[in-house]
Amino acid sequence: MPTALRAKPFSTHRPYLMTQSPNHLSTKRIVPKFNAMKKTHYFEEVYEVVRSIPKGRVSTYGAIADFLSLGSARMVGWALKQSGIMDGPIPAHRVVNREGYLSGRLGFVDPGYMQRALEKEGIEIKKEKVVDFKSRFWHPAENLL
Repeated sequence: MPTALRAKPFSTHRPYLMTQSPNHLSTKRIVPKFNAMKKTHYFEEVYEVVRSIPKGRVSTYGAIADFLSLGSARMVGWALKQSGIMDGPIPAHRVVNREGYLSGRLGFVDPGYMQRALEKEGIEIKKEKVVDFKSRFWHPAENLL
């Protein structure tokens, strides 16, 4: 039975395996193997940096990505979104966007948790944004180099 890998026409470019049998042409979808529990190397590096953020300070997705040479702030966000299934506490609530907004709040089970956790550490929040963001900002290069 000859097989070929090709994209199904007008699809979202997901690979399908086309198998030809003597009686008909059948299409079987290839399901990629992905283990969400597997810790990748850069995830651990992100977690190490986030654990280093002092209480009462915040950092940004971009600052962490730049420090780790990841190339994208989204990679940091993805790692932090997965941190709920990892071992040990990771203070993901201390990571905000480049303007100080609590953009990751929806990644928590309770969207209000991020604000409450930051306020408990003495950080003032107004309209889902860190007040006096520049003075609260912590760059990983300050203490980790």
